[in-house]
Amino acid sequence: MSADIWIALVVVLLSLALSAFFAGAETAITASSRARMHALEQNGDKNAAIVNRIMLHRDRFIGAMLLGNQLVNIAAAAYTTNVLVRLVGDTGVFYATGIMTALVVIFAEVMPKTIAINSPDRISLLLAKAVSFAVMLFGPVVVTVEALVRFVLKLFGVHEGDDDSMLTGHEELKGAVDLLHREGGVERADRDMVGGLLDLKDLQVSDVMIHRTKMRTISINQPAEDLVREVLASPYTRLPLWRDNPDNIVGVIHAKDLLRAFDAAKGDTKKLNISEIALNPWFVPDTTTLQDQLQAFLKRKTHFALVVDEYGEVMGLVTLEDILEEIVGDIKDEHDLAVQGVRVQADGSVNVDGAVPIRDLNRVMDWELPDDEATTMAGLVIDAARAIPEVGQVFLFYGFRFQVMRKNKNKITLIRISSANADVKTSAGSL
Repeated sequence: MSADIWIALVVVLLSLALSAFFAGAETAITASSRARMHALEQNGDKNAAIVNRIMLHRDRFIGAMLLGNQLVNIAAAAYTTNVLVRLVGDTGVFYATGIMTALVVIFAEVMPKTIAINSPDRISLLLAKAVSFAVMLFGPVVVTVEALVRFVLKLFGVHEGDDDSMLTGHEELKGAVDLLHREGGVERADRDMVGGLLDLKDLQVSDVMIHRTKMRTISINQPAEDLVREVLASPYTRLPLWRDNPDNIVGVIHAKDLLRAFDAAKGDTKKLNISEIALNPWFVPDTTTLQDQLQAFLKRKTHFALVVDEYGEVMGLVTLEDILEEIVGDIKDEHDLAVQGVRVQADGSVNVDGAVPIRDLNRVMDWELPDDEATTMAGLVIDAARAIPEVGQVFLFYGFRFQVMRKNKNKITLIRISSANADVKTSAGSL
């Protein structure tokens, strides 16, 4: 072969190598983890810093990669066509088209992009300096092309920013963590913890509070001796005090404060003045977000608040522990009451108390039942059924079979949940 053919062969091979570089670099850097690159830069990795600078001007980077890719592909095709035309005549054009199409697709597109997508962070760091040089080299041309593209888009009424993400930063982060969990990179407990933390601003204290029907309160009207006995028998350290009727909360007694006063009185309960020992009650609106309530707890250095509605009526109580449990899951200690709210049966079904919060059941069972319109499982069934069902009725919704097992007047107290595909006979009330 003549020297011209050897030169053309070298140019084609070099062009294919450069095309593979541009295609792989574009794929790797656009698919690389921004969080990981930021962490590496913070730890002093210079290549990570280069990648971050490149991504600050994503349009310019992509334009440079596309421009470089097109230039080398055109060069390779031109040289190949020239050589084959000289060797076999005009039919060499067809041979050149077929050969270059196969070479470019396999070795300059599919192969480098496959390698890059499998290890985007490592490839990005490896190619960072070379990509930075290419962006700088093609910069002036890319800037001109960008200006021309913007002008043409404006002629058609398309403006930059029209396709901005509709997701907030919190939603994107939560989605990323959920995706990593599905891919096996994040444990379920870690996913739930991050999700719970991000959900604090979207949840209200009414979503996690202990309802007034489950509050343990003490009458301040009773003798101090009986009051002390009730406090000692309670598993809680803070208890609301009411006067005349349970809705009239006048204070909060802390077991430690009561014991100090009891000791100071030498065990004589007649010397105790409960009104002086009790703390003033702190009332918060039921619409307060958990994020704001957490900050308020930290600021006031207290762990207990009473929740009221718009009319000032007590709806329940919320504690710091209730908010923390939204992040880390259920917190139990040696004094907590054992509440059997969720019981998995031998046949795979689950018996759930009607008062169990939907969020707690989702966390325990790794389900995704909606909690937008209802807070408890009983509320979910009533909302979905659009009626108060009777005992024995079966409903199919959200991919599950719900059977009402027990009621107390109009209150659903026990529900059996199983897969919607279970081989069971549903009632006429099914949805």
